[in-house]
Order: sequence, then C-alpha cells, then structure tokens
Amino acid sequence: DHKYDPITQSEYYQLFAYFNNIDEAGLYSYFTNSTPTPTLLLSNDQQKQQQAENAESISNLESELAKTISEQTQAFEEWLTQRPNDVAIADQVLHMSFDDFKSGANKAIEGVSNTGVQLSGDDAVGTSVGNFSRNQPFSLSLWISTPEVMERAVVLHRSRAWTDSASRGYQLLFEEGKLSFSLIHFWPGNAIRVMTDDVLPIDQWFHLTVTYDGSSRADGVTIYLNGEQASSHVVRDNLYKNITGSGGDNIALGQRFRDKGFAGGSVDELFVFQREIEALEVKQVYDGKSLEDLLALPVDEVKGPNRQLLFDFYLANHNEATKAQLSALRAARDQRSQLVDGVTEIMVMQDMEQRRQTYRLERGAYDAPQEPVEPGVPAALAIPGKEFSPDRLGLAKWLTDSANPLAGRVVVNRIWQMMFGAGFVHTPEDFGSQGLSPTHPRLLDWLTRDFIDNGWDVKRLIKQIAMSATYQQDSVATDEKQQRDPENKLLARGPLNQLPAEMLRDNVLFTSGLLVDKRGGPPAKPYELTASFKPVGKDNGEGLYRRSVYTYWKRTAPAPVMMTLDASKREVCVVKRERTASPLQAIVMLNDPQMVEAARVFADRVFEKHPEVTKDVLALVFRMLTSRSPSSAELEVIK
Repeated sequence: DHKYDPITQSEYYQLFAYFNNIDEAGLYSYFTNSTPTPTLLLSNDQQKQQQAENAESISNLESELAKTISEQTQAFEEWLTQRPNDVAIADQVLHMSFDDFKSGANKAIEGVSNTGVQLSGDDAVGTSVGNFSRNQPFSLSLWISTPEVMERAVVLHRSRAWTDSASRGYQLLFEEGKLSFSLIHFWPGNAIRVMTDDVLPIDQWFHLTVTYDGSSRADGVTIYLNGEQASSHVVRDNLYKNITGSGGDNIALGQRFRDKGFAGGSVDELFVFQREIEALEVKQVYDGKSLEDLLALPVDEVKGPNRQLLFDFYLANHNEATKAQLSALRAARDQRSQLVDGVTEIMVMQDMEQRRQTYRLERGAYDAPQEPVEPGVPAALAIPGKEFSPDRLGLAKWLTDSANPLAGRVVVNRIWQMMFGAGFVHTPEDFGSQGLSPTHPRLLDWLTRDFIDNGWDVKRLIKQIAMSATYQQDSVATDEKQQRDPENKLLARGPLNQLPAEMLRDNVLFTSGLLVDKRGGPPAKPYELTASFKPVGKDNGEGLYRRSVYTYWKRTAPAPVMMTLDASKREVCVVKRERTASPLQAIVMLNDPQMVEAARVFADRVFEKHPEVTKDVLALVFRMLTSRSPSSAELEVIK
C-alpha cells in the first residue's frame, strides 16, 4: 500500500475479483470464424420454435429408446440360445499395430504387442480417419505409457491447433497426471470435458478406451482403464455446436500445433470404431478373450454382471429394434445441428459456476499470491447503509446507484468533453488523487445530479448542453480572452475543437447524401479498410456508406486513414484522444476515395439544382458544409 493512495492493494484485487470469475479464455481463434465463448444464440421466433420442437423430439426418442430396451428381454433370451461365436467387433475403421513403424523423430520400441512407438512430442503420428461430428458415436482404444506425471500433454487429437483454433474437434490429454477427454466447438464455453479422478501410474503400460454416444452431453463419454470403467468427473458439459470444420480432419498422436506434445510417452495398438462400443467389447479389445469366453458359457451360467454385459452387447449389435431407434435418434440430433449451427451468436460475459479464488498478489506478481480476497468495492467509495451482491450484477448496481459519488460524474465529464473538447476534469482517465480537480465543481455536481435523477438519459444531457447559452457562444476568441484564458477553462467562448475521425466521416457522408442510416446489421467494410495494416476487401453498395460505428474493427490492425484523423488503435482503453493538426490530415481529406466520392456526389447534387455557380450558390454550399453563412472575406476567397 502507498500512504497517499486511498485505495489499498487488497481493495484493488477485490475489484479484480469481480472479473477474475469470467468463464472465457480471453483468446482470439485465428483458424476459425467462431464467436469466442461465452455466447448467446440470437435465434428468431421461428428458429426458437423449430429448436423447441426438435428438443422435444429428441427427448421423446430417448424415452422411446429406453422403453424399447426394457422390452427386449424375451428377444435376448432367444438370442442366448443361438448366439454366434463371431467375436469380431463391428464398425472398426482403423487398427494401427505399429509393427511396421520406421523410427524417425518418433522411435520404434518394444510394445505390448510386438512394436510400439515412443513419441518425441514434436512430430505427430498421423492417421487417415477420425472426422466425426458431435452427433456421431465413436470409440478410441490404445495402449499407453507415460514417463512422468505430466502437467499437460497431447496424447491424441482431431483438431488443427490449440488456442489458434479454439481446440475445435476432440482431444485426449494428460493434465496434472490425469487423463481428460474433450469434444470442443470453442473452448471453454462450448465444449464437454470428462477427466479421470486418479493420477495414472508412470512407466508402465495400461490400456485406455474412450467411448462417446453422440449425445453432445458429458454423460455420453466413458473412460475405461484396463477394461474397467474409470472413476471420473465432469469438467465441462455445454456443447451445442459442431466440432468439425476448422481443419485437422484426422486423428494425430503425440503432437499438436502450439501445444505441449506427449514427449517420451509411448503408444501401441490403436483402434478406432465409428460407434460407441459396449463394456464387453472394451474388455475384448483389452484382453482379447472376454467376449469369446462369455459367448462360450452355457445359458444357465450367464448370470449377474455377465448377463448385463451380454445384454448390452446384444442390443448394440444384434437387436434390430434398438438399432432402428438409435438411427432415428441420430437423425434428430443431426437436425438439431442444422437448426443451431447457422444461428448467429453474440459474445456475452458469464460467471463460472464455481467461483475462482482471488488473491492479493505481492507487487503484482502472478506467482506470489498472498491472502485471499473477495469481490468488493473500495471503502472510500462505499455507499453507507447499502450492501451489494459479490458479483458483476452487484458491481453494476453499485455503479449506477444514485448515491454513487463517482460513476455519474465520470459520464457527465466525458459528455462535456465531447461537446467542448475538454471536460470539467482535464484528466478524464484519472478521477483519483493524481488527477486534476474540476474547473467547475458545482456545475459538474448539478449536471450529474440532474442526469441521474432523469434516468441516466444521455440524449437529454446532450440536448441540455447543446441548447445552453454557454455552448452557443461564438467560438472566436478576442486577443484579450485568448491571452487570459487560452484553454477556455472559464467557458467565456464557445467550443472550438475538431470532430473525431468517425464523426467527421459520418458528417461527410451525410452532407453528400451518401450516408445509409439503417440501424443494425453486419459489420461494414468501407474503402479505408483496403488500406489497413491487414487489408480487408471492401463492401459493395450500402456497406461503403454506413455509419462509422458499424465499421469492421480488428484490434491492432486499424485503418491508417482513421489513425491519421486521430482515431485510436483500440489496443487499450482510451478515454481522451490526442488532437493533432497535420498535413497528412489535409491529404486524406483531399485524396481519400471516400472523401473524393462524397465530394463528387455532393457537387452533383448542387449542380442538379443550381446549374450556374453564383455568389448565392457558393454561400449555400458553404452553409451546407459548415452550418453557418460565410463572411464577405471568406466568400471572396471561395470565388
């Protein structure tokens, strides 16, 4: 803590705690066009109705499937008396034994069955299968050995990259020595993840199988170790969009772009099935005999757990009624994807279900946590007699409470700054002890009180300022006023400040008649983006002439045209832009395609109504562009 700082370090981290619980990765995905999670689906009424009908259909089909299964006991008894001896597991699409594997970066070693592979962590072992959708049941099985308890390591995946593609696809990882399996559209908000409860043993082979039933739910994922279902827990359970489409369409072992590979780990005998194999089949893949042994038992000896294992195997492989129900359920889930995948999403904030603990960090070092802190506002700004919930809603209510001494003043100061070029407080980014005092504290207080009492109505506040005698003063200063008050702190003259870049462009388009004032819609890509640091193709038609608020923005890649006119890069929050007057600004106004086109269209409008250029026409044009009449001297210059 600093002795002159009214906000302690603990209070700073109390404010931080409100946002330390946001459920997002904070990263942009380069290889996908997906909206970073958490998101809200912007379904229209028709889409909502279709989705509701589909959800009801899926629920009914799941109930019918359960009912059908319960009715198959007699059919199972009949099958037991004439069950086949074939132990081949159906729907296998890949078996990699690695027996013919040639050493390279990844080494051929002695495996469980002849030859295995020791992975380097830098070079993936590729396959030719694995592009399953979230509605497609599938199963993965392999032998695996880890040399140590790994913090993070990619065992296998079907994806293009880690954060660069939001991990879209599915993946099997070691995390803190435990195994996790995930299906992901955009991590972390649109995904499911299941993790084993126990750390796996090191330096020994164990058999791993993961099955998935195509339900898009975490309870549809099962992890088996050495033929037995492993104790596990759900980490994520919110998958509602596709897991395909971003590249990396086949399963790869041991390495992923910009991720930590399974360095030193070993694998052997990889199987892939395009369905959810049953527990008995998992045992068969593990030991090569469980299914065969059960099929060989006399009917009267098939009892208890063994009977249930055979029943599940029968339903999945030999019962046509169950197969038909599963096929109908798969079709309904495919329809769900079609209904949801095309719906536009919008980014939102969302708290985690289980609050993340926040700590005071010694000197701000992330690896030096001290005592824990809870969300809260600084004591110096607390509102006596009022308590607020320790979440972002509580913070918002505190900010907008009529007794809050800060938020209203900050808003009014920024509006005044927009209108006059400078706020009452000339350091709008700092209202604290290191900032400047307001030039007119009583006026700031009065406007703030009036602003809050009238429902935080920004439009009313702007009108109130614009219609005041102070704002409507002549902006031309006498020499005496300029000398006594060069910064106009006394408000003895009207504002004299240039328009921000966006307002300048909008005014040019409006005056020319080109401005498209339609509200809402997709981002627009006007001319200036073609000259951006990362060029973007321009729109055609109305996209060129929409208000600047709709212009496509990419952080760190702004249009040089707008930067020349003092627009910010948006890399950090800027509450007060630099104001410059440079030759480059004049060049932009004279040569930028948007400005030249606007000037041409404006001239066409004028000539259409006034074919001859007279003094009156020049005065009219001047007034249309500046909102005032020209002086005689100005008119002579124009002529």
